[in-house]
Amino acid sequence: MKKSVFYYLPIVLTLLSYPIINIPFIPSAMAQEQIMKTLTVTGEGTVRIPTTLTDVSLGVEIQGNTATEVQNNVAQGTSSLVDFLRSRSVERLQTTGVRLQPNYQYNNNQRRLIGYIGTNTVTFRVKTEEVGSLLDDAVKAGATRIDRVGFTAEETAISEAQKEALKLATLDAQKQAEAVLSTLNFQSQEIISISINGANAPQPQIMRSPETMRTTSAADSTPVIGGEQTIRAMVTLQISY
Repeated sequence: MKKSVFYYLPIVLTLLSYPIINIPFIPSAMAQEQIMKTLTVTGEGTVRIPTTLTDVSLGVEIQGNTATEVQNNVAQGTSSLVDFLRSRSVERLQTTGVRLQPNYQYNNNQRRLIGYIGTNTVTFRVKTEEVGSLLDDAVKAGATRIDRVGFTAEETAISEAQKEALKLATLDAQKQAEAVLSTLNFQSQEIISISINGANAPQPQIMRSPETMRTTSAADSTPVIGGEQTIRAMVTLQISY
């Protein structure tokens, strides 16, 4: 009788590890087209308003032999000037500069001290219709220089103009979008985003030098014309269609 012999062969199972690959979701062409169908337009609005207020910078400048003498004379002249401005009820009156410096004379490459120059400047705001006569009276009160005259509108007028400029900018952007989409036979759906680029109010300025002021006749009244102030705003709309 034959015996059956069984051979047991070890079986080795090898587990192979494979990297896991994340495949991003790619929207269909139709979905991509839907996402890309937006129009971005920027509208601009401009409003011009009259300036009714004037910011003035003026002061007292004195030359003398000694620093003490100059400083005392500047202080005396400035005190008289400030008292006058307060009597005229100007707004935002403040000191903006105090300066005392040596005054040299140059000859043949040599420097010689001949005295000192002192300056004290103040700024204030007044109604434009009053600024001409006020400048003349300020000179009589002790002012010897006018450094700057700038014009601006009332804050309430600027605020209302900014709102109006934003409205005009929005309407301008909408008209641009309608013109483009109607030409291409598309219809606007909804506004996706709105971006506002402020409504700035630049302040025009008129410079008046001390030399010009000194040549003005005492019998003349200084003419001052305010002009207009321009308020601009920009609005950007992203519109789906």
